[in-house]
Amino acid sequence: MLRRLSLRDFVIVCELDIELGAGFTALTGETGAGKSILIDALQLTLGSRGDAGVVREGAARADLSAEFDVSPALAAQLRPWLEEAGFDTAELDERGGRLLLRRVVDAQGKSRAWVNGGTATLTQLRELGEQLVDIHGQHAWQSLTRADSVRALVDAQAAVDTAALQSSWAARREARRRLDEARARQADLERERERLQWQIGELAKLAPQPDEWEALNAEHTRLSHGQSILDAARVALDMVSEAELNAEGLTSRAIDALDEVAGVEPRLVNALEVLREAQAQLQDAAHSLNGVLGHTELDPDRLGELDARLSAWMGLARRYRRQAHELPELLQAWQAELAELDAATDLAALERDATQAHAAWLKAAQAASKLRKQAAPQLSEAVTAAMQTLGMAGGRFEVALTPQEEPQPWGLETIDFLVAGHAGSTPRPLGKVASGGELSRLALAIAVTASQHAAAQRGAQVATLIFDEIDSGVGGAVADTVGRLMQGLGAAQGGEQEGAQGSRQVLAVTHLAQVAACAHHHLLVSKSLQGGQTTSDIRSVDDEARVQEVARMLGGAISDTSLAHARAMLDAAHTQADTPASAGHSPKRRNKETA
Repeated sequence: MLRRLSLRDFVIVCELDIELGAGFTALTGETGAGKSILIDALQLTLGSRGDAGVVREGAARADLSAEFDVSPALAAQLRPWLEEAGFDTAELDERGGRLLLRRVVDAQGKSRAWVNGGTATLTQLRELGEQLVDIHGQHAWQSLTRADSVRALVDAQAAVDTAALQSSWAARREARRRLDEARARQADLERERERLQWQIGELAKLAPQPDEWEALNAEHTRLSHGQSILDAARVALDMVSEAELNAEGLTSRAIDALDEVAGVEPRLVNALEVLREAQAQLQDAAHSLNGVLGHTELDPDRLGELDARLSAWMGLARRYRRQAHELPELLQAWQAELAELDAATDLAALERDATQAHAAWLKAAQAASKLRKQAAPQLSEAVTAAMQTLGMAGGRFEVALTPQEEPQPWGLETIDFLVAGHAGSTPRPLGKVASGGELSRLALAIAVTASQHAAAQRGAQVATLIFDEIDSGVGGAVADTVGRLMQGLGAAQGGEQEGAQGSRQVLAVTHLAQVAACAHHHLLVSKSLQGGQTTSDIRSVDDEARVQEVARMLGGAISDTSLAHARAMLDAAHTQADTPASAGHSPKRRNKETA
């Protein structure tokens, strides 16, 4: 459950540290005081989108952190995920532990996040948040009139694998698209296929190979210059060693002349060595020239073959407006395109693919339908029972599953919420027969039912429930019932394995005195002007201070009558349900005023 929430420079909060306990905590205050500020801060810490607007005016950044006490069951569930993501799990063991989430948003709107001190993404924060907190907003009733929200709520109750359903629908849609496209373009595809076959046939006759163009050019250049190469090599060989007067002979004579006197004149030794090196190099050159003359042949037939092949390459390159060296790659591309067209014109294979994809989707859809049919009456019964205590006695709630004539991404049926406001009436679509107040009460009934179901499904691992003014539109005796519901949720124990940490935590922003009176703990939100800046202050109220706040909520002006009424309400609310002190400590608040 949420143990501590710390805010720094958030909207109109300068600095605030608040500790929360188990049970039902009410947040109240004057209109505009910022009662939802804690909820907004918590949602931001749990990965909701934030921008520069959340930073207090004049501050560099907003810094938010939330500390959670984790039950043993949830610790066991989260540990593998945390370890895989690289987060510290030193404070989590078989007895539970602690989880710290932090979020910073600067004045430019840039955001950073941490989990147990390790850098985290917003997606990771949201994934953790889904395991830690259930939040029901003040406009929850609006979702009851939207088909997608209704379907999501029922699917959550039914534990439908919506990801598998969506994936199979996407595969089905793609298979049908390919089939429909092939049928519509069959004539065009066949013409395109024939064109490609002809072009591939032209290139296949040439059979161009990778790197062949460069090799052909090199060989052609060598053969076309064969006579010039032979003539140059012969002249060079004559001058080096075979003419009557040649370089090698003259060098030999120079060596002989110097060799006779080098012993007398040491300065000639260096010149003699140079001449001997030159003689050796001339001999090497003569050897190489002889090799060229011995292996260079004039092959007019081969040269003609090369001319013909190069001409064929150039002709096809001009025809298809490509560089000659690109022809092998072009042939491969056309062959791949032809293979795709062959597949696209194979209607039998495409029909088999579409049939198989539809069968896979139908299997997933039928599994979803089975789960929905099991969950629908259970949800209907639970919400109907809750309606009886929320001023709608005799009313009835139904989850209607209507088969679809055509397959839809979400399955085989549409899901509608029907309601009968009183006994004997026929249930009709909720949005057509329910008033605003009834919608709010129904939303509350569904939220409570969904929370209880989620707790049962998860082994009561999500210990924190948050209601943000979900009780708007109700009053009188119904408001008292709403308060009792919240009180009962807050007092509910989790699984035995959770021990002392098993108590549920309910946090509700409310404007109803009857609801606030039922809370185990009470936080008062107020707003003031200090140092030219508006700041929001949150403090825990007990005893007489709480009586004063409940009296204010009853009628605005505080009188002896309203005070007496407030005391009576608080006494009555807690006569039947004692504060669960053993389940957690009372909220504590530390707030530093604006400097």
